[in-house]
Amino acid sequence: MKISIERATLLKAMSRAQGVVERRTTIPILSNVLIEASGDGASIRATDLDVEVVDRVPAMVEQAGATTVGAHTLHEIVRKLPDGAMVSLHHDAASERLHIVAGRSHFSLATLPREDFPVMASSEYDVTFAAPAPMLRRLFDKAKFAISTEETRYYLNGVYMHVADGPEGRSLRCVATDGHRLARVDAPVPAGAEAAPGVIVPRKTVGELKKLLEDDEAEITVSISETKIRFATPELALTSKVIDGSFPDYTRVIPLHNSRRLEVDAADFAAAVDRVATVSSERSRAVKLKLDQDRLVLSVNAPDTGAAEEELVVAYDAEPLEIGFNAKYLLEIAGQIERENAVFMFNSPGEPALVREGDDESAVYVVMPMRV
Repeated sequence: MKISIERATLLKAMSRAQGVVERRTTIPILSNVLIEASGDGASIRATDLDVEVVDRVPAMVEQAGATTVGAHTLHEIVRKLPDGAMVSLHHDAASERLHIVAGRSHFSLATLPREDFPVMASSEYDVTFAAPAPMLRRLFDKAKFAISTEETRYYLNGVYMHVADGPEGRSLRCVATDGHRLARVDAPVPAGAEAAPGVIVPRKTVGELKKLLEDDEAEITVSISETKIRFATPELALTSKVIDGSFPDYTRVIPLHNSRRLEVDAADFAAAVDRVATVSSERSRAVKLKLDQDRLVLSVNAPDTGAAEEELVVAYDAEPLEIGFNAKYLLEIAGQIERENAVFMFNSPGEPALVREGDDESAVYVVMPMRV
């Protein structure tokens, strides 16, 4: 194999690949990427046996062929080469080395046989549909902060993607929860997606998916089966196993009858929460919200370090209320609000609050209160 490829193109592909490759693995081949050259381009493939990414990049192919090489080492080499460099990759089958030449720089890396590289079996998918990248990016970006990191509840370690009945008819929905907060985000159902099975997309896949959805003009082909999900463009494909488990009935924890309505500027609210939480060194950092007529007082009382209080002018005309929340959860939810105002719907100090952007119900968040 002998190819020449532009440094920026190779760096972008290697950045995507090395995100999938585990730094510590007991299987040496999984530390490598598979480079296959043919025609007028090359494909760069990486996997950890659960997630696989394949990137097709333009290249000048002098000699077709394939080999595998250490992903992180190659990424670091390419990253440190000067901008605009042309990178030559030449695999010498006799010595089993990959020679990398760029300008006056020359590297020689050990390789492993391409036959040893595991390729994820291409299963038959139940449903395939196309969706614009910005729509999918919104669904996953707004939900992913609520993914659980508790490994014992593995079925919560991802985003549940399914077709559901929404406030404005059927919708493609992403849901994530860790038991303390919940995010539910809706989008119109793309043509052909109506029969899609509900799947739990793992946390790692959601993180890698961000790189695939960067292009606002891209149309993403989504293929779903009971065990796998695949997101693809003509140049890039991300295939992942889905979490084998049942996502809980999240509809039971979304409050429907909260009647105390608070409307507040999202940026001002987030900044005030951040400021008052500074005095607390605790990880939980409980912030108390004290509400009465058009006034919100945020306060933190940390016996070991001190106290803080800040007042905001808000729209609130219900009965007075005092309720506490984890500051981190409030900041994460406020960070999802793209419009100017956040709307909080409360019931009582011991019941969860519902949060949305103005009157838009396509993205709603639920947060459990804390004792303060």
